[in-house]
Amino acid sequence: MVRRADPFSSAPYNLMSDAPIEAPTQRSIFFFWSPLAATWVMMASEGPFLAAIIARLPDPTYNLAAHGVAFALAILIEAPVIMLMSAATSLVKDRVSFIKLRNFSRLLCLGTTVLLLVLLTPPVYDLLIPGVMGVPEEVASLTYGALWFMLPWPSAIGYRRFLQGVLIRSGKTKLVAYGTLIRLGAMIVAALVGFLLLEIPGAWVGAMSLATGVTIEAIAARFMASRTVRGILDGEMDGSESRDITYSDIARFYYPLALTSLIGLTVQPLLTFFMGRSISPVESLAVFPVVHSLSFFFRSMGLAYQDTAIALMGHRFKNYDALASFALKLGTATSAGLALVAFTPLSEVYFVTVSGLTPELADFALTPTRVMVMLPALSVLLSLQRAVLVEGRRTELITIATVLEVLTVAAVFVALGFGMELVGATAAFSAFLGGRLMSNIYLAWESRGMRSG
Repeated sequence: MVRRADPFSSAPYNLMSDAPIEAPTQRSIFFFWSPLAATWVMMASEGPFLAAIIARLPDPTYNLAAHGVAFALAILIEAPVIMLMSAATSLVKDRVSFIKLRNFSRLLCLGTTVLLLVLLTPPVYDLLIPGVMGVPEEVASLTYGALWFMLPWPSAIGYRRFLQGVLIRSGKTKLVAYGTLIRLGAMIVAALVGFLLLEIPGAWVGAMSLATGVTIEAIAARFMASRTVRGILDGEMDGSESRDITYSDIARFYYPLALTSLIGLTVQPLLTFFMGRSISPVESLAVFPVVHSLSFFFRSMGLAYQDTAIALMGHRFKNYDALASFALKLGTATSAGLALVAFTPLSEVYFVTVSGLTPELADFALTPTRVMVMLPALSVLLSLQRAVLVEGRRTELITIATVLEVLTVAAVFVALGFGMELVGATAAFSAFLGGRLMSNIYLAWESRGMRSG
């Protein structure tokens, strides 16, 4: 009789064997994390680059605003697939788990693409975007065209994140970074083609570039993961015990993660909705993607830490102290980097010279940037806290934390943007910071209890 092992066992395994992961040093954590960080940093650099391109095309204010709205909607629609990387990193332990999670991911990719098509039907779009969200008509019409360019986005994101999770599980994090380098190159080429040769609005150039980049990256991930996938399908990582996993097991594990992404990614559309009805709506919508992309650049290094911590946490969280020590250093460095831009003459260099904003818009962006200085450090902490809960199989607590974060974002914006009548962009980023802090506070209590238990 074959013994059925716990499919959600948190004991760490190398991809091709059951050998436990060695206790990590600060150096080994750095070398495991750094390719993933490079991946996120390269993705984060897309925002500032595209904002700079759009700012140098006709009607930059409206097109920057439309680019921000289109991107916010695109990442909301991709929410169900965004956690496939973490799911593959945690769950793929043999041939059966790989095949079933692959089938599961394909269904999610199809569903998100259909959802985007539904949004693009004119009655639905008109009801939601200029109607419910209150996006100005000039911005809404540009956003509609941009979203058609984004049609391949959700499926390409889901497919490559699943394969990248498999690569991370196998320790091949450098291949993930190489894939993102290919994506960045493809995005730059597409942006330059749009900028130099195509007479289309800047928001459409941005969307075309993003969609091209992720599609090429998904194709590259397929080739780079082919050897690893063949090994899995040939049973090279199957252990002596059966680690059978059912679709119900996967759904119970993944549902809280997907719900977390869906709820968390409502923040940008929610803030877009609020800014459209606040003080200086067009200016706020125009600087939002620029300030957000700058913040995301520094936060991205912390976002990469979640999958690192999941992979290296060890049985019963035995490597937590080493991971926490690295997180402290990383959080301090990333927030210091953002502060250097926000509180020195580098702000003018970034907003005017690099991003191409007018001096008036650059001044408009400065206060929101300073508000966000602590966010990169809080994001590192959040990644570590989530990793503890993922490895402890308590993903529903991550969902609760995200609900608290979104509710706090809404409450803070209402208080500052509508109650105190702060400028929309300043109220939005203050709300963003307040929501993240609330999430950290909740997860600090829950993750500590799990480690001590």
